[in-house]
Amino acid sequence: MHELSSPDAPLIGADDPAPVSVHNGNGRASAIVLCDHGSNAVPKALRGLGLTERELHLHIAWDVGAASVTRRLADALDAPAVLANYSRLVVDCNRPLDHPTSIASESDGVRIPANIAVTEAEARRRAEAIFWPYHRKIGAGLAGFAVRGVLPAIVSVHSFTATLGGHRRPWQVGVLWDRDDRVAAPLIAALRAGGMEVGDNHPYSGRMRFGYSIEVHATECGLPNVLIELREDMVADEEGQARMAAALAGALLPVLADPALYARWAGAE
Repeated sequence: MHELSSPDAPLIGADDPAPVSVHNGNGRASAIVLCDHGSNAVPKALRGLGLTERELHLHIAWDVGAASVTRRLADALDAPAVLANYSRLVVDCNRPLDHPTSIASESDGVRIPANIAVTEAEARRRAEAIFWPYHRKIGAGLAGFAVRGVLPAIVSVHSFTATLGGHRRPWQVGVLWDRDDRVAAPLIAALRAGGMEVGDNHPYSGRMRFGYSIEVHATECGLPNVLIELREDMVADEEGQARMAAALAGALLPVLADPALYARWAGAE
């Protein structure tokens, strides 16, 4: 078993990053941008989860390019952004805590030594240090909108691998949505009009409901929302990240400018 610090000890030390960060917190748009998997950081107390540096830079640990695109997109939209600052392998901020992959013991064939036999106390320590601070920060941001009488749109940014199981994924961008397509439909149309290969609920489907952030903070509350998946090779460097953020902003700005968008979806649970 991979030895960790005691579950009674603080998980995040003085030299570790904060669990969550806010970018452009004074943004004036009626929208908030989320990044659940923007970092591959691991608290020092977890000793890299027993993984190599190479493994921690793979897609299993984070969404490559997502954090940079999130910050650039937030700036272009003049919206606040909330970013989780630890690897999804420590605890996945986009999974319910009782989901089997909340703390994954294996991902894409890679064994995660420190996650093989996680106790309830250790799982709780990770959730309290990372998962809940992130979601409380989102909740606080949404509460701020509510105080001003605004029902904001929520945009979540992720990335996906260019190949899976040896098969090339053709989509440059995936737009995921469940039943409320108020943001998704015009976004898909605008990106396609700009020449992009866009997956409508591909390479994943928003109807599978295996996520957490969009479902809890948006879908269940009837807020307009969309989850955007970016193919890794499109956002692997700063040039690609800047180009993608500009394309997304150009497509989203007209959608977010429509006052009719900011109402609860009639089909909300």
